[in-house]
Amino acid sequence: MVVCSGGKKMTFGQKLKKLRTDKNLTQEQLAQQLYVTRTAISKWETDSGYPGIDSLKLISEFFDVTIDQLISDDDIANQRALEQKRGTKCYIVSVSFLACMVIFALLSYFLRQIYFNIGGVVCMIGYVVFALLAKPKYKRIEARKVVLPYVISRIVIFAIVVGVMVYTIFTL
Repeated sequence: MVVCSGGKKMTFGQKLKKLRTDKNLTQEQLAQQLYVTRTAISKWETDSGYPGIDSLKLISEFFDVTIDQLISDDDIANQRALEQKRGTKCYIVSVSFLACMVIFALLSYFLRQIYFNIGGVVCMIGYVVFALLAKPKYKRIEARKVVLPYVISRIVIFAIVVGVMVYTIFTL
């Protein structure tokens, strides 16, 4: 059982570190037992990341504690905050790719240079990839029911840019 010190709540990372040190294990030794890297253990112990469900099950079995004893509502909130932060960064990058894509399309159209379309295509691919990564995992799971409008909006943007590129190519 994981014991809280002084009645205050412990984070997942603090609990994991306590369990590991109570068994006199190094991060490397625990990593080998859980089939992960030492870096993963370090991230988990500093609450910079959280294990997936498979690793969580292994930790639970290895230390003979329940998953409920390992994680708390605060840990779930921290995980969501980390995912939201990553999602915001991906969103900013995707919008930057979208802006560059529009700039390349406009340059190609007004300057009548087909080579700008190459940059537009690269930006389009970057936009699609980062736009998909922008939504945190827990929101992607919740949003599976309303995926159609999201996908349609991405297809419309894609079609507009491709249309401008094709028009530019054929008008040269």
